[in-house]
Amino acid sequence: MGLKGKLVSQIDIKSEENVFHEIFSEKQHHWGTVGSVIYLNYTHDGKERVAKEIIEAIDEEKKSVTYKVIEGDLMELYKTFKLTVHVNTSGDDNLVTWTFEYEKLSEDIPDPHTLMDFCLAMTKDIDSHHQSIAIT
Repeated sequence: MGLKGKLVSQIDIKSEENVFHEIFSEKQHHWGTVGSVIYLNYTHDGKERVAKEIIEAIDEEKKSVTYKVIEGDLMELYKTFKLTVHVNTSGDDNLVTWTFEYEKLSEDIPDPHTLMDFCLAMTKDIDSHHQSIAIT
């Protein structure tokens, strides 16, 4: 097993793909444009965590956003860590794909499966929230 890895997971959403994509791009929350730095505080595996990310790419046509982690808790485990969130539509189905590309600092470091679970759960929560807004 090598130090470099890639995890990809997908989840169906009921919200329109534009609604979900805009949350992670600059439109909805004014997070910025390519090159913008984002500071995040979050709880993962029962612990308070921090991350400093830079928006590396926004592709409106493909409905994807790529972030590169540059500081924070993940950098204690990984030499590099990139996250891409992509929304794909096929007919009535909207599919969110999370991709992690990373390089671990050592073989002892686990692959970030629990972080992927966190992102999928967050996606579900965002989708549920937007569904409840659409109903009212």
